Amino acid sequence: MASDESKLDSFQLFPSSGFSFLDNSPEKPSLPIPPPPCIEVFMSQVSPSVKPTFETVSFDGLTLLKGRVSTQEVFALSNSDLVPGKYEGGLKLWEGSLDLVRTLRLEVECGNLSLPGKKVLELGCGHGLPGIYSCLQGAAAVHFQDFNSEVLQSLTIPNVVANLFAKSKSEDTQADVHYFAGDWSEVHQVLPYLQTDDQDMNCRSGTNESFGYDIVLMAETVYSISTLPALYELIKKCTSHPHGVVYMAAKKYYFGVGGGSRRFISLVEKDGVMVASLIAEVGGGSSNVREVWKLQFK
Repeated sequence: MASDESKLDSFQLFPSSGFSFLDNSPEKPSLPIPPPPCIEVFMSQVSPSVKPTFETVSFDGLTLLKGRVSTQEVFALSNSDLVPGKYEGGLKLWEGSLDLVRTLRLEVECGNLSLPGKKVLELGCGHGLPGIYSCLQGAAAVHFQDFNSEVLQSLTIPNVVANLFAKSKSEDTQADVHYFAGDWSEVHQVLPYLQTDDQDMNCRSGTNESFGYDIVLMAETVYSISTLPALYELIKKCTSHPHGVVYMAAKKYYFGVGGGSRRFISLVEKDGVMVASLIAEVGGGSSNVREVWKLQFK
């Protein structure tokens, strides 16, 4: 785990080979990169050519497995954590994912969070460790979302299988597990549980059951300023009203790309629909501070 965490402070926007989306000459202006299609990815679509190697991650008595695959294997990219519009970092185990699992455990132990029977959505899931923990805690449904379908096929699905199914030699689990790929501005089109305006009014009047996800999880998703509005709108669509909760783990600032937890919280506070509370802080001194926030409807 230490070897993974030591790599995480290096946030590389582009591969060292010189590939860049900033090469925008007057003769050949670059066109906006269309997002990948929003689709459900099935377990049967797991990559046949990419085989993760698994390592253990320990959380003070809880041991999870994490797969390791390279961007070269999956995307033919070398030494890159993020290529906007093409690869959004899902193959890397980011520190925030570990922070989020630890915080969820503490919330459960303190009685602030109950996972049995809940509908859970993990946005920008990558390895999916927070979602996997939710499955182990008895969640009724856990849905994993990532920008790239390739991440789900080559890493997320094998990671879920290794943690939930391999030990029992069975593909049965209490949770209804599904996987969805797509951009945050559009992926709501394929997610099963949504909070629409009509459903929201029914919930408030007490005439219908609660729609939306009970718990939305996300780690290291707020690095890009340009995507924050779409991410926040997605959260409001997906989170069950009025009792749904969002747990967000992120660095306070992402130097060089402009985003960060404080930038996102500023957007939330300006909107005034949800209230945010800081529940964990990790790091300090010369390193970038990492935080875990809880968001709820007012």
